[in-house]
Amino acid sequence: MKLTGLTAALAGLLMAGSVFAADSYEVDPTHAWIGFKTGHAGWSNAHGIFKTVAGTISFDKDDVTKSSIELTIDAASVDTNFEKRNEHLKSPDFLNAEEFPQITFKSTAIEKTGEKTAKVTGDLTLVGTTKPVTLDVTWNGESPLPWDAKTIKTGFSATGSITGSDFGITKMADFGLGPDIKLDMDFEAIKK
Repeated sequence: MKLTGLTAALAGLLMAGSVFAADSYEVDPTHAWIGFKTGHAGWSNAHGIFKTVAGTISFDKDDVTKSSIELTIDAASVDTNFEKRNEHLKSPDFLNAEEFPQITFKSTAIEKTGEKTAKVTGDLTLVGTTKPVTLDVTWNGESPLPWDAKTIKTGFSATGSITGSDFGITKMADFGLGPDIKLDMDFEAIKK
């Protein structure tokens, strides 16, 4: 009897623990916008996006510091609304997409800053160089799809800034660009 009670208590604890575990999500590539902009000779900001994005998120709503994210971006999917410029950005002058086809971000620490905000620090690998980057992230919420209650989506917005030369992109100044690149991201993810 005592053993049965202990077994039931342990099973209850294990089940309760699983309730509070982080949820797993997969980034929805059709609802992911990884945007950037950088100064262009003082005239304006040049804008672009990466069109091919994948990733996974482990999201612990009870303790966001236990969450994590990994993103993979196809460097050759860069789009600045002008094909000749896109091809130049893929070249060794900038992204060197043939030699370094993937841009990756892997979180290393998360600091909660508000009810739905956090600073997410991670390793950004760009053009073969890995450096720590901190993003300001807002959780926009979670709900089922209106047409499919079994599919749960969550969404995030993030901003940050990097310096191109820190990642070996040294030709930016030759074209009146930079030096800083501002990041502006929105993405939705589907609960697994």
